[in-house]
Amino acid sequence: MTTFRKTLRVGASTTAFAIAALAIPSIAVAQDAAASAAADDTAPEDAIIVTGYRQALESAAGLKRDAPVIAEAFSAEDIGKLPDVSIAETLGRLPGLAVQRVDGRAQSLSVRGLGPDYSNSLLNGRQVVSSGDNRAVEYDQYPAELINNGVIYKTPYAGLVGQGLAGTVDLRTIRPLDSEEVISVSGRLEFNEDGSLNPDVPGWGYRATGTYVDQFADDTLGVAVGLAYQSSPSQVQKFNAWGYPDDAGYAVLGGMKPFSRSVDLDRLGMFGTLELQPSAEWNTAIDLFYADYRERIPQRGIEFPFNPGWGAGTTISANSGGAFPDSVTFRNVQPVVRNDYDRKDTQTFAAGWNTRYEDDNWFFDFDASYSRSERRLQQVESYSGLTFAAGAGPSDTVVVNSTDGGFPYSFTNQIDYSNTNLIQLTDPRGWGAGGIVQAGFINDTTTEDELWSLRGEAGYKVEGGFIDALVVGAAYDDRSKARDITQNFLSLKGGPSVYAAQGATTRLAIPQSALLEPIASLGFLGFGPQVAYDPFALINDGTYVLTSVQSSSLPFPGDWVVNERVYTGYARADLDADLGGLPLTGNLGVQVVRTEQSSDGFNSPGGIAAVQTPVTGGDSYTHVLPSVNLSFEVGSDMFLRFGAARTLARPRMDQLNASYNASIANAPQGSLNSIFSGSGGNPQLRPYVADGVDASYEYYFDGAGGYLAVATYYKWLSNFVNPNASVVRDFSYLVPSLTGTQLAAYNGSGQQNLGFVSGPDNGAEGHIFGVEATLSMPFETLTSALEGFGFQTSLSYTESQLTVTPPTGASFSVDVPGLSKWVVNSTIYFENSGFEARLSHRYRSSFLAEFIGISASRSFRQTYAESIFDAQIGYRFEEGSLEGLSLTLQALNLTDEPFINYQNGDRAQIIDYESYGRTYLIGASYRF
Repeated sequence: MTTFRKTLRVGASTTAFAIAALAIPSIAVAQDAAASAAADDTAPEDAIIVTGYRQALESAAGLKRDAPVIAEAFSAEDIGKLPDVSIAETLGRLPGLAVQRVDGRAQSLSVRGLGPDYSNSLLNGRQVVSSGDNRAVEYDQYPAELINNGVIYKTPYAGLVGQGLAGTVDLRTIRPLDSEEVISVSGRLEFNEDGSLNPDVPGWGYRATGTYVDQFADDTLGVAVGLAYQSSPSQVQKFNAWGYPDDAGYAVLGGMKPFSRSVDLDRLGMFGTLELQPSAEWNTAIDLFYADYRERIPQRGIEFPFNPGWGAGTTISANSGGAFPDSVTFRNVQPVVRNDYDRKDTQTFAAGWNTRYEDDNWFFDFDASYSRSERRLQQVESYSGLTFAAGAGPSDTVVVNSTDGGFPYSFTNQIDYSNTNLIQLTDPRGWGAGGIVQAGFINDTTTEDELWSLRGEAGYKVEGGFIDALVVGAAYDDRSKARDITQNFLSLKGGPSVYAAQGATTRLAIPQSALLEPIASLGFLGFGPQVAYDPFALINDGTYVLTSVQSSSLPFPGDWVVNERVYTGYARADLDADLGGLPLTGNLGVQVVRTEQSSDGFNSPGGIAAVQTPVTGGDSYTHVLPSVNLSFEVGSDMFLRFGAARTLARPRMDQLNASYNASIANAPQGSLNSIFSGSGGNPQLRPYVADGVDASYEYYFDGAGGYLAVATYYKWLSNFVNPNASVVRDFSYLVPSLTGTQLAAYNGSGQQNLGFVSGPDNGAEGHIFGVEATLSMPFETLTSALEGFGFQTSLSYTESQLTVTPPTGASFSVDVPGLSKWVVNSTIYFENSGFEARLSHRYRSSFLAEFIGISASRSFRQTYAESIFDAQIGYRFEEGSLEGLSLTLQALNLTDEPFINYQNGDRAQIIDYESYGRTYLIGASYRF
């Protein structure tokens, strides 16, 4: 008897492929390992042994085929080697998935047109915390070399705890009792064609990995450990426009911030698994994972205010008759020379213990886990320039020329921005609030996320009939996420005060000890070199004086804590029957999810020195989530699958926070006739909800691991969050502090204590519809002359409509973040006799992308379509003294595809244009 629970269990399961066992409790193939080994021993001498990328494709196809749900899967080519250099890039090649690049690295994942807010990630079947302000996992936290396979559930089942609305990604490490004895080591060097754009970040990096797997005590005790270290720089040439104001009927560049940005990533990752199976019935395992992740991100550039309102004189030098002039000259420009620097330090830990008992009639499973993440993010802006507060003194003349390709503009100018006699520390534009000399700014943000989880399950195997097994289970999750932000203006030492009117130092030469060589450059836009220095050195040596501020650049206080307790109960029937001559497998069940959420935050009346008052809020609610998955084998190796389910995604943590700002008017206003209003979070937000139906047709080619699949889905979306809604709050606590004028207005309002707070609220609904097609074709199925050649491609089409209905006013439509209408992923490959080569391409059409703005705030803009090519060649020694050695050469982003976004629906109004260059990696690995 084969039970659904056997294919979904958390403990060890014996399988034909060691890789397939790593998908438990997801979609493993339930087979006996000893039988598989015996089959291998009796294989004919001329049998084809598939390795590397072909093996990864075959294993993934086997996982997909034997899944009792609609899913996608990926597998490692070998111990410690995924098909791509990162987990996100591997995921981004799967049907229906797409990734957004951040600083040139694939990072933000969209599943079936829905961004990272709507899916969830698991590690070894368990929920894990995230290091950012939200729930979305940053996949760079997890070394690709330590992940052996992954499963993406596109339809859920009752028992999948922590499921997402769009899908659920389950990353899995090695199960030692289902693997072979092996020691594997690997190393890679990498470099970018642009070299180093900043003097304090190298132009090359490296990766080193070691994995050890072994079994003891007659294969009843297994251990697997892995260690991966990565030092990986990336380079970003970035143009950023402020906007395009009208000048004499033409759209001209209103200002810009070009930067040379470097990202130096250092990460140490470790995992360990201890697995014990003293008998055929009992299995227990302990999993540990740890990652220490560090980023150092200097970015240097010049901020040019061109708008005439900021004092620049404009001359349109040449124009071809279009909306944008060919050439514009700006005079009297007072720029801000920027030496900015971000430091990100993150530690993530996860531990889990699973024990399972299974006999001929019953199975019991218990799982306990804990995960924690701590992150500190320091963001420094350091300013220098020609004069203080755009006062009298030298200025620049900048000529802006339109280009026919590449960056949208090229520039010429007159000032030498590497001349430290001209360029000094100052507040070039007079940005300091209240007259403070603001020569810089620092955000210091800490985020802590902690999760305790318990899960228990029991099942009874039914002999004969339509039902194969009955399963019941329960889970408890206790999660707490806290964010704290400290903000300071950076003023200059030497004065009696930090205020200009009180004798503050307004200009200061850059200390020689902080200067860096060689000097940074914006040559990719036509500018010369600029001064480069370390702003943290200026903080440490006392050149900068820190002045604490509250909620600068933030719409409301940024400190908050969100707590969640989630109770889940579920029941499921696993199906295995013959229906009218058609073999049928699947499951049907229901989850009942009870959530208790609360948040602690602060209220502020605004202003950089405002006193903050603690506030709290929360809610509790229950959801019922039914699901059904049916798989009909309609022919030999041919399956027709159906799925239907209600799914949910919990609101963003940063939107659940209770903090808000309060404003008090001098006269009643609005529909509430109130003097009170504000902006903030909403601790009473409910989850996003979707009711979805799925269908999939799959045909698997005999014996070669290839397949053809066509799937479609439709989701009715409800309870979606409108981030710009209004909710009513009680402001009575402010009444004692009202001024005389405000008190008179308050009495005139009938002493109305309620007011609107703008912020997130449930109030949007709509739908999302998609079609996916996949072809994985080993050419040897066509002719043996093409053995080793193959082609894999997938095409996804998605369309959506999301409508917001405010309490007052007309409804309006909004774009779904992360949705590309078209996504195409293709790979052509050759692998035979140790040689391997492949060329991969991924394309996604325009989508609404998320960006990190001022003070780590969120913003969204529409992007250009992307078309990215990667290539790899290698050789694996299969015999002789070098057997076990593999050599690899990889090239990423072969066409140097830029990342471009724009505003106002006008592709000509480019806001960000980022070029990442080509990256090359050369590596070797060895198996003992």
